[in-house]
Amino acid sequence: MKQLFLGLLIAFFMVGCGYKPSSYYAKRALGEKIYADVTISRQDPRNSVIIKDAVNEAVVNRFSAKLVSKEEADSTLHVKIQSISFSPLIYDIYGYVIAYKTTVTLVIEYENAAKKVEKLTVSGEYDFSIESNSVISDSNRFEAIRAAASDSLDEFVSKIAIKGLRNGNNH
Repeated sequence: MKQLFLGLLIAFFMVGCGYKPSSYYAKRALGEKIYADVTISRQDPRNSVIIKDAVNEAVVNRFSAKLVSKEEADSTLHVKIQSISFSPLIYDIYGYVIAYKTTVTLVIEYENAAKKVEKLTVSGEYDFSIESNSVISDSNRFEAIRAAASDSLDEFVSKIAIKGLRNGNNH
């Protein structure tokens, strides 16, 4: 009963103070319909596909927007992989790496409904462990890249939300 009361109190407070999630402001900045284009790297096309999936997922889930063709779009996202790196994080007592940090840096150029083009560089990280004295498996590698890309897109959503909030206060 206390949890229900506390939950209702928190919900009432958030509604009463005008709380809106960051996706509301991001959607305000980018619009309802988004075209997303990910530049496919010739050196590493498999990673580009993983990034493209993460971008599409972010558009639908984080922006609550629709993926549409370029002609129908309110705004356009052009995503390019700047770098993907794996760095040792933790070593066991024998000196073998047992955990890695994956860092994905993306350059996102976006054009909003007003045809204003801006460029942002965002990065995300993901930590994961492996068996001692082993190599990173393909499944570990792909999951790490997907999660780090998703984290970098969270940073993009935050930056866009801030722009949406600032633009909303100017009107």
